[in-house]
Amino acid sequence: MAQAAFVFDRPLSPTPTGAATAFVGAANDAAGDVVGFAIGWDHAQRGLTPPLAHLHSAGPVRQGWQAARSVFGTRTMTSGDAVQQWLALRLQAWTEGVAFEPVQVTPRLLARLGAGADAVCPVSRLPLAGAAGRVCRLNTHAAYAAGNLARLHRDVVKARATLDLDALLPLAQRIDDGAAHAPRGLDAPAWTRLAVLVSLVTPLPHARAACVPLRVLPPNRLRVVNPIQALQVALTLQFSVAGYARRLLGWAALLPDNDVRQSFQIFMHTLLARRLAAGANADAQALRQALEDSWANALVNRRWQRLALRLSAAQCEQWLKRAAARGLLVAGSRWLSAEAATDGWCVDDNALATAETGPRSTNQSAPEPGAENVRRAASGAAERSLHDPVTAHWPSRRGPSAVAGRGSRRISIAPINGAAAATSSLPCASAAHV
Repeated sequence: MAQAAFVFDRPLSPTPTGAATAFVGAANDAAGDVVGFAIGWDHAQRGLTPPLAHLHSAGPVRQGWQAARSVFGTRTMTSGDAVQQWLALRLQAWTEGVAFEPVQVTPRLLARLGAGADAVCPVSRLPLAGAAGRVCRLNTHAAYAAGNLARLHRDVVKARATLDLDALLPLAQRIDDGAAHAPRGLDAPAWTRLAVLVSLVTPLPHARAACVPLRVLPPNRLRVVNPIQALQVALTLQFSVAGYARRLLGWAALLPDNDVRQSFQIFMHTLLARRLAAGANADAQALRQALEDSWANALVNRRWQRLALRLSAAQCEQWLKRAAARGLLVAGSRWLSAEAATDGWCVDDNALATAETGPRSTNQSAPEPGAENVRRAASGAAERSLHDPVTAHWPSRRGPSAVAGRGSRRISIAPINGAAAATSSLPCASAAHV
């Protein structure tokens, strides 16, 4: 009877083999950093050439690209538009010296941001077809990470340049008041929507966030990080799906007392009137924009603030969490933990302290051409009282700053499919539009 002998005592090599060995060896020999080397390597692995500016011989991108070409030759992977955008975004983050979260930010994720032939920019409302759209991060104090990315029209990205929330909010306020002209090719409503969109992913004091009108709903895969704004989004989206009368009864039943319940009912009836004005036959995109535009109404904002300022951040979180457990969230919204909502964001250590004590200082990076004029206009914005029934559309830096404690989590609301879906995240648990 024949027998076969197998050698089992040969130790497994801990050293990677094949292409992995080539990558490790070449990266160790390269003079540049491993991140730039890996970007060049991934370009060659997909049969692509990095931009000419990064092909100088001493650059790590060029070294990684050449090393991978010698390994893969013509045996490359396919690369569609999403892969090319992913590589370009990684290269941009590396060039800016900003962290890039590689696990969740994939070509598949980027393909879902503003996807579809009828997709429009949430800020300018212009079509995003072809090369018009640009994926960018909204919170410039956080990394290129899932939940902090949105696809905007290239004109919006160019107009915003390096402006952060502390420059955008007062600028939008001054333009809204007529005290400044809308610069850089965007109209006044577009600047307002841009400021609000950035505020959704920026930690703010509870009372300050409560006074930001929801002039734009979060686009697909965005995470809202302030509880009161997540509540604002969740309630507004109720009117985007049929059956809202039954769901609103469920929302009201979860409120702690009659005073808050009455404020809730008055606000929702005010918002309902704007929903009915949009008509029964409005398509998803027209209805979405009608709900956004309803927040330009002073009465809607006064009644929202009457409700919002009666709630703490912790109460908003609890209300949203219980509503999510009862299936009252709509439009693809889902609940995320605080850790999951901001996973990979690399937010500054003082971000939470900022949310409790006040806004961060203006972005100190080098301004784009013309940025000084925009900042000068923003710096002249007049302060407003949070309790002024006429002018309380925008948050005052001097208003109340009661917020949830440091142990709070976040809710992230994120749209998955369709124009009406949107992602947002709130402190405590997180609800996200996917």
